[in-house]
Amino acid sequence: MTEGEAAPAAAAELGARNLLTRVIVALVLAPAAIAIAYAGGWLWTALVSLAAIGLYVEWLAIVGNARSTRVVGAGTAALAIAGLCLALGRIEASLVVLMLGLVAVGAVTPERRIWAIAGFGYAATAELASTLLRFDPKMGFTALMLVFLVVWVTDIGGYFAGRGIGGPKLWPRVSPKKTWAGALGGFVASLVVAAGFAALDPNKADPQLMLKMTSLLLLGATLSIASQLGDLFESAVKRQFGVKDSSHIIPGHGGLLDRLDGFVAAVALAGIFGLLHGGVDGVGRGLMVW
Repeated sequence: MTEGEAAPAAAAELGARNLLTRVIVALVLAPAAIAIAYAGGWLWTALVSLAAIGLYVEWLAIVGNARSTRVVGAGTAALAIAGLCLALGRIEASLVVLMLGLVAVGAVTPERRIWAIAGFGYAATAELASTLLRFDPKMGFTALMLVFLVVWVTDIGGYFAGRGIGGPKLWPRVSPKKTWAGALGGFVASLVVAAGFAALDPNKADPQLMLKMTSLLLLGATLSIASQLGDLFESAVKRQFGVKDSSHIIPGHGGLLDRLDGFVAAVALAGIFGLLHGGVDGVGRGLMVW
């Protein structure tokens, strides 16, 4: 084998090993996340709060503020206290804490203040939306599973469609590997998931069933687009600061930001839809009847 032939072969072998690592890690993390989401309560809130803190710290590392203990400490403390308030059902108190945290982060950040504030807002949004969506005792877990599955199949469908079909790049300056074929593949996969949820409706004789199916398909499509835009947004932030991965905490996947960027965007939009239709106590129910 010549040197020119060896390089592509080595790259292909490395890619195969990386894919295997990604699959193994996903097969461990996904069931764990589903189990904790099913348990709900303080366990889910604790996981979400820890993830939000991780997102905030990784964001600071990307924008260059992670070395400031005051910036890290102010945001971390606010997210942790807000998580405790949410675990106790004190939503109003958590909102106050997060607003104070936003002000505190802005006050103690010596440079790139807007970026630090944006990172805290990003993490706080993920914490609030993920927790509120699960609050609904009847539909919270179902709503959360819809978001999970749409995000996951969008990612998986996009990966395989992009690799298998290729074609024009989606946004090469920001994300060189993403293609229009991958975006469409992920979008179609999300419609399959939404159709599956509609098919599981126990009341087949409901005259509104067709309307419900249409709504779920629209919801799945919207969340898929949000997930892909969230992925591109995180890539744009990393590109702005010349960073490849937000961290290496998850083998084969990179950091929490790399893994959860699409979920954060989708769950934030799902939270807004659910809040508008179901109120604070019925975010999950409000999302599923959108």
